[in-house]
Amino acid sequence: MSQLKKALLENRLEIRLKHFAKYKVLVIDEIGYLPIDNDSSNLFFQLISERYEKHSTIITTNTPFSDWQEIFGTPMLAQAILDRLLHHSHVISIKGESYRLKEKLDLFSNVANS
Repeated sequence: MSQLKKALLENRLEIRLKHFAKYKVLVIDEIGYLPIDNDSSNLFFQLISERYEKHSTIITTNTPFSDWQEIFGTPMLAQAILDRLLHHSHVISIKGESYRLKEKLDLFSNVANS
């Protein structure tokens, strides 16, 4: 998002959007982990729209779709983004413990048992 915001300020947004749109697969990790301001939300929508039905986009998030309006600021924008992302998509929902946390808990358990 920072690259898109910089490109917008430099009047090079279309070039940068095309740059990210050309990749066959784009992975966007942890949507919703950091706050997204209104400008970034709009830029994200433009990026998703540019890639829509052309290339694959993988998104990871811990935020349920029902809460995406909080991430992107408005229900309408969240719905527009989800509409494009979920059309032709495969949603994989993973439930369970964090593997990172599990490794640490296993380590502490092994140390305590030593």
